Amino acid sequence: MENGVANMKSSKKRHNNTIINSPLKIIKKVLLVSLYYAQSGHPGGSLSIADILTYLYFKEMNIKDPRDPERDRFILSKGHACPALYAVLALKGFITKKELWKLRKTNALLQGHPEVGIPGIEVASGSLGQGFSAALGIAIGAKRLNKKFRTYVILGDGECNEGQVWEGAMFGAFHKLDNLVATVDFNNLQSDDRCDNITALSPLNEKWRAFGWHVIEINGHDFNQIENAFKKAKTIKGKPTCIIAHTIKGKGVSFMEDNPAWHGSRGLTRDELKQALKELRQ
Repeated sequence: MENGVANMKSSKKRHNNTIINSPLKIIKKVLLVSLYYAQSGHPGGSLSIADILTYLYFKEMNIKDPRDPERDRFILSKGHACPALYAVLALKGFITKKELWKLRKTNALLQGHPEVGIPGIEVASGSLGQGFSAALGIAIGAKRLNKKFRTYVILGDGECNEGQVWEGAMFGAFHKLDNLVATVDFNNLQSDDRCDNITALSPLNEKWRAFGWHVIEINGHDFNQIENAFKKAKTIKGKPTCIIAHTIKGKGVSFMEDNPAWHGSRGLTRDELKQALKELRQ
């Protein structure tokens, strides 16, 4: 099943305004193949953040070398969506391609949640809320050391049910962490059901504003809106920014889109993988 995805080199750069489009399809294909070999993992939430990760790593962040002390920092607080992040790290050359095909295997580098020791991973995450707290700590540390790098973190919408998130939101606003951007992957689904059937989040924008954050709402699959949001965040002074990205779980694969079954409860069959890769080529 590696035909068509084993070659991880990006094709000639094609721009949609200022964003390089070519890595996105590669990332989606690669993460699905890695999940097929693993026969476990979280395809839906990985696909919903692929556009934002592509923009961050290929346009927004200063992160050419994961060991550079002046690099921008990225934290995937919704750590179960790491197949998308691993695909990005491979495309950036931080990890080798062969590691992707050993996802979630015993004694392999890449497990079901990000771990320290993987090049490009800043902190272990996956226990929801803790990655966000780590991002806040990194951001305040940068402030106190007069460092210029910025910190970016992606949270899940279901993750916003965690009290730790709102403690962190208060902390970030109180300390005026304008070097921090939190993006909420608002795909309206979590592991058990639709978010509104678990603990309703709406109005999520008003909640973040009430906690003292600058809030921007976007279509998380529109590169123009993604770009404008992150550019705007750089102009905000005296408070952190929360980007609420409205997304579709399983984006790009018809039988996964907005389907709770594909949160992470089943492995891909060979026929399902073939269909998914065909749809992503279109």
